[in-house]
Order: sequence, then C-alpha cells, then structure tokens
Amino acid sequence: MIEAMPERVVAACDGASKGNPGPAGWAWVVADGDESPTRWEAGPLGTATNNVAELTALERLLTAVAPDVPLEIRMDSQYAMKAVTTWLPGWKRKGWKTAAGKPVANQELVARIDELLDGRTVEFRYVPAHQVDGDRLNDFADRAASQAAVVQQPAGSDLGSPEPPPSPDTPAPAARRRTSARPARQGTSTRTIKAKFPGRCVCGRSYAAGESIAKNAEGWGHPECRTSAA
Repeated sequence: MIEAMPERVVAACDGASKGNPGPAGWAWVVADGDESPTRWEAGPLGTATNNVAELTALERLLTAVAPDVPLEIRMDSQYAMKAVTTWLPGWKRKGWKTAAGKPVANQELVARIDELLDGRTVEFRYVPAHQVDGDRLNDFADRAASQAAVVQQPAGSDLGSPEPPPSPDTPAPAARRRTSARPARQGTSTRTIKAKFPGRCVCGRSYAAGESIAKNAEGWGHPECRTSAA
C-alpha cells in the first residue's frame, strides 16, 4: 500500500474489455508532483464487461492508496463515476434497486467502492478518452488496462514492467495532422448545424442542445472529430 503523505495525490484508473464482454483488464497509475506516472499496476480479469473493468480499476486504486491521502481521480468512464457519486445514494435507499425496480448491476463492486470511499477526501474528474493531446495519466492507465486485457498477465512498476505500449484507439499526433488537411471522406460533411437535442460524439464526449455539430461516417458529433472519425 502507498504510504500516507500530507499532500494530495493525483491518479487515474481505467478498464478495458475486448468484446464487451470479452478479455478484460484493469489499471491504475499514480503521479508525482509534475503529473508524471510514478507508480502503476494492471491486471487481468478474464472475460468481463467494460463496466466491470472500470469499477475494478477504481476499487484497486482505492485499495492501493492510503485512506488518509486526499485523492484526485481521473477517469474516462461516466458510468463508473456516476455509479459511485450520483446513483449510489438512491440505489441504497431503494434496497439496491434501480429507478425501474431492477437489481443494481455490479452491486458487489459498487458496495466495495462505497466502503473504500467512506471518510476519504476524493475528487473525481472526468477526462475524455483516446485524445491526441489528452490527459497523460488517463492515457497511461488506458494503455496499461488494454495491454492487461490482451495478454491476461499482471504488470506494474513493482514488477519492473516496461511502460505499456501505445493504444491502437488513440491516433498519433502526426497522423492526426496529416488527415486534418484532407477533404471530408464519403459519409461526412463540412456543414455544421446547431444540435436540437443533447447527444454523444464518437470521441466519447457529450454535446449539448444548441452546440455546433457536424456529420461524420458514424453519426453526428463535434466538428473537430468529423475527419478523424470518418
């Protein structure tokens, strides 16, 4: 376990499932004062869903960091964050039932995280996944979780493991620059409109009603995503 320290610790965690459900893995990473990865751990889950992998990553991070250390946790999973910050109180009041009266999915993991959060100072921060210039800690956790899902082997700084390889889901900056100058491919449009309803772009981020959106090969989303997503 990471020893207690007075200052806030910045960390990230992520899960991956190759098939959802499919071979899955989890990972967490803790940063130094310059927000460079200093300690990390990743592990396999066998066959599991993305949601199970994301929750497991959060549970393992909270287990690894001393409870008296203030934490900032960066995640790209809206589900995992909302499950333990927004939906959890209502689930507990309803006897671990959803608003529709159905049993809460992954209850055991959510309950364990609830126990680990009790009495702790934790700030959750959502960061978009697979961005060219995205959050470096989230990117590290994403790569480590993805590798664990593929190879189904544990890894980490305590094991002397090398830094996880680049994720195939995140475009390289040079590739992004090359494609940005190309004309829109078939199925895309250079026209932008104002969204009538809120939605979610292929990049994983949401857009609000009234925000400018553009068509790409997989639907409507942010104008800056239309070429890279095509």
